[in-house]
Amino acid sequence: MGRVTARRRVLRIREGTSSYRPDTLAAEEPMEIRVGGRPLTVTMRTPGDDFDLAAGFLVGEGVVHAAHEVTAVRYCAGATADGGNTYNVVDVALAPGVAAPDASLERNFYTTSACGLCGKASLDAVRTTAAWSVAGDPLRVGPELLSALPDRLRAAQKVFDSTGGLHAAGLFSGDGELLCLREDVGRHNAVDKVVGHALRSGLVPLRGTVLMVSGRASFELVQKAVMAGIPLLAAVSAPSSLAVDLAAESGLTLVGFLRGTSMNVYTGTERLSPQQVA
Repeated sequence: MGRVTARRRVLRIREGTSSYRPDTLAAEEPMEIRVGGRPLTVTMRTPGDDFDLAAGFLVGEGVVHAAHEVTAVRYCAGATADGGNTYNVVDVALAPGVAAPDASLERNFYTTSACGLCGKASLDAVRTTAAWSVAGDPLRVGPELLSALPDRLRAAQKVFDSTGGLHAAGLFSGDGELLCLREDVGRHNAVDKVVGHALRSGLVPLRGTVLMVSGRASFELVQKAVMAGIPLLAAVSAPSSLAVDLAAESGLTLVGFLRGTSMNVYTGTERLSPQQVA
């Protein structure tokens, strides 16, 4: 399996003095996801939790909804000079009766670590119909609990401590317990890894949970939360207008600029404990 970090020699300049030294970087490598042997997409990711990444990607696209719909996930032999495995090709086998991905999902076989939507033909193509609704989820949380999540997320980021260059996604219970954390150079990959772990553990739909992300809240992250049955998405940075629109349409609570005791609640305000809302 690929390494999650890499070492490179850099020139470090500090207060007028300079020196060469090794630096630890977050690794980034391409991973091709196949379904039934057929190439579907390539994503730039940090190696690790690759099976979760592939499974979570398929949840977000509406291909699978439960653990029993995936019969196997395996690495395919890579094209190295000595015939070895690059661990950069993953094939997912679907259970009998589960429809293969529609050809429209094939994003020219390339997805960057910055944006998982690159190559989508239109907005309609990503408004995937979810298998369940989050609108009626009874989750209720208070601002104090939400305020504690960024620090809990940061404290669990092991690779970030050595590289400073990874996004994180954390799944929390309604009482603030960290259930799963994943890191990746791509924010959408980190979320896919969390959702994929939940799928393979038989936990989807993720009712009554909170998804906390270390960056901004894009349209795609809202979509991934809805597709996994997560009723609340919180981000330390800003959401996009399209993210807010989709959250409102779907009944998802969307929180942005969650820093310290401050936050903006863009949609689904009813999920914040009523006594806390003026």
